[in-house]
Amino acid sequence: MEQVFEQKLMQAAQAVEEQVDAELHRLEKLSENDIEKMRAQRLEAMKQDHKKRQEYIANGHGEYEEVPTEKELFDITKKSERIVCHFYRDSTMRCKIVDKHLEILARKHLETKFVKLNVDRAPFITERLHIKVLPTIALLIDNIVKDKIIGFTDLGNHDEFSTEVLEWRLGKGGVIEYKGDLTSPPDENQKKKTINLLGKKPKTIRNGNNNGDDDDDDDDDN
Repeated sequence: MEQVFEQKLMQAAQAVEEQVDAELHRLEKLSENDIEKMRAQRLEAMKQDHKKRQEYIANGHGEYEEVPTEKELFDITKKSERIVCHFYRDSTMRCKIVDKHLEILARKHLETKFVKLNVDRAPFITERLHIKVLPTIALLIDNIVKDKIIGFTDLGNHDEFSTEVLEWRLGKGGVIEYKGDLTSPPDENQKKKTINLLGKKPKTIRNGNNNGDDDDDDDDDN
C-alpha cells in the first residue's frame, strides 16, 4: 500500500512540474508586444472593477440597511441586481442573530445589496412570498426571488451557526460571489468543540424549521 501511495504521489508531483514547465515555456516565448497587451488588459480590468465598485457604493452597497416601506424595497430592486432581504420582527430573538451575521457579510460582499424589512410594515410582500416563519431571508436576483432561507434549518438548525455557514448558504443561492466550495458547508467542528469546552449547548430549534410558527421565542429552545 505504501508503494502504491508513493507512486501516486510521484505521479501527482510530476504532473504539477510539467504544468509549471509548460507555463514557464509559454512566458519565455512572449514578445514585448504580448507583455504590453497583457498589461493593458489587466489595467482595463482594474478600471472596470473600480468603476463597478463605485457604482455599488453609490447604490448603498457595503452597508446593512433598514428598508422602512415596501415601496422602497421595490425601488431598490430597480437599482441592484442582487439583493439579500431579511424579513424580521423586533420581538423575534433569532432575527437579531441574523442581523449580526448580515452586517458582516454586507461589508464583505459589495456586489450584493443587504437590507432588512419589518414584516409588520410589509403586509403585501409578506403575503405574496408566503412568509410564515421568522427569520426569513429572501434572495433576489434581477428582481426575482430565486431562493429563501427559512428559519435556521439550512444553517445547522441551531442558534450558534457561523457567519461562514450563512455566507455559504447565500453562495448556494447565487446571490453573492462565493469563493469557497459550494458542495458542502464550512466545517464547524472546531466551533462546536469550543462551545462544548465553555459548557454551552447549541440551542436546537424544536420541530425543525418551526413550520406554522411565525414568531419563535427562547422558550422553544428548551
